[in-house]
Amino acid sequence: MKRQMKRILTMVVTVTTMIVLGGCAGNTGGETVQSESNLTVESNTTEENTTVAEVSSETQEGEATYGGSIVVGIQNDLDSLDPHLAGSAGTSEVLFNIFEGLVKPNSEGELIPAVASDYKISEDGMCYTFTLRDGVTFHNGEPVTIEDVIYSIKRCAGMLEDQTEPLVSAYSVIAEINTLDEKTIELKLSEADTELIGYLTEAILPKEYENQASAPIGCGPFQFVSYAPQQSFVMKRFEHYWGERPYLDQVEFRIVANTDSAMMELKAGSIDIYPYLTSDQANELSGQFEVLIGTSNLVQALFLNNAVAPFDQVKVRQALCYAVDAQEIMDMIADGYGTEIGSNMFPAFGKYYKDLSEYYSVDITKAKELLTEAGYPNGFEMTITVPSNYQFHIDTAQVIVEQLKQIGVNAKIELVEWASWYSDVYRGREFQSTIVGLDADLAPKALLKRYGSEVKNNFIGFSDEEYDRILEEALRAVDDNIKVKNYHRLQEILAEQAASVFIQDAAVLIAFNPKLGGYTFYPVYVQDMSQIYYRK
Repeated sequence: MKRQMKRILTMVVTVTTMIVLGGCAGNTGGETVQSESNLTVESNTTEENTTVAEVSSETQEGEATYGGSIVVGIQNDLDSLDPHLAGSAGTSEVLFNIFEGLVKPNSEGELIPAVASDYKISEDGMCYTFTLRDGVTFHNGEPVTIEDVIYSIKRCAGMLEDQTEPLVSAYSVIAEINTLDEKTIELKLSEADTELIGYLTEAILPKEYENQASAPIGCGPFQFVSYAPQQSFVMKRFEHYWGERPYLDQVEFRIVANTDSAMMELKAGSIDIYPYLTSDQANELSGQFEVLIGTSNLVQALFLNNAVAPFDQVKVRQALCYAVDAQEIMDMIADGYGTEIGSNMFPAFGKYYKDLSEYYSVDITKAKELLTEAGYPNGFEMTITVPSNYQFHIDTAQVIVEQLKQIGVNAKIELVEWASWYSDVYRGREFQSTIVGLDADLAPKALLKRYGSEVKNNFIGFSDEEYDRILEEALRAVDDNIKVKNYHRLQEILAEQAASVFIQDAAVLIAFNPKLGGYTFYPVYVQDMSQIYYRK
């Protein structure tokens, strides 16, 4: 039976005593990839009478003070300091603090004005109009002008003279950029797109500034200080930020190679926030750190390469779906926390999400029958490629290996560095199966468009004529009721065709220095440092 965590945006949880687990421990333009936050809490008691206790949000509150610096542990090195070129969600979570677009997300999942003070979308979805905010300044002291905005949009859309394709695929529908006056621009589209607003969070950059890759300049609440590859990214408060002034003077994002190293630094007090704990690690830190629990807002799955044997056969893929027990995975590695999913979307998308978590109830007999029909009566051998810096995915793979043995499938785990995973698996499609999490912009199409037959970031090679046809209908639709219907059907097709073994919207456990307050969970994958403060 599936288990979903309650979605509560004002709660914080503290691990008060030991949690006992049985078994092992714990895209820009729709193309970001990552693994392992809407604050979620569910009280749980184990056989040892130990608890993860619900506590008031006041635990994380207290009178805020200005000043001070913190260190935040992250698991990925940044793949680019240029926000328009960054491909990893692990990079986006950091650069979120440096850059802002015409709009930006808030913690409730709403898109609110940022560089733009307001905007309008025509009823037919063919025209977007933005009024720019007064008083927005780049980190170099220069004002943000309409020319900077137009340059940034053209760059993302691939409309500059030296470009041959968009940097952000969603911008390909932009046909014209018109200046209505010195504060107002109009985007005319080549086809209706009511979801483009979800991508207009892309950074506004200084026109033709050439050093974004080494000394980035944005207009967000923090400004760049330094970057040491494989070591750290340092930023400081931008004193002339147009919005609410951040509390902290400085933040260092420290790149930690693995969770063991992170634990050593946490226990030594050299890291203040670390958002990738396993349940066992949370237990070890009890009393020294608060542990915040949220959902990752990612699709975690055993992604199957549909273009290679044996996963080019739908019956083989379906057999794995019947054999993998998502609830057992959550129980084994996260004390039951997580939300089981059955397709490539998660509940934060509300009405666009269809709950297919029970589409494949565990059925070992059925799985064996399907393998026999597919020509594998004795099972087969397979490889699960996993980024070595994500213990959560490694632990998930370990559980799946044991589950697949029940149907005669012998899986081995291949650990690779993140850079290799990104280049070889995601870009090169050189893999049989892999476990990661996929994130998305605040547009439901971001999670479903990637399975179109001709889409560049369809890294699993899924192809289905009905899917392609309905996807086109969904993308063209202006009527939201039609979009909802089509997006539901697309999720159903992914489940029916067993495009991959969709597992969960995983829980994320965050070690948080109890001297701090203000941690904010978002429905997208970011680490917002502008709200963090030291308590008086």
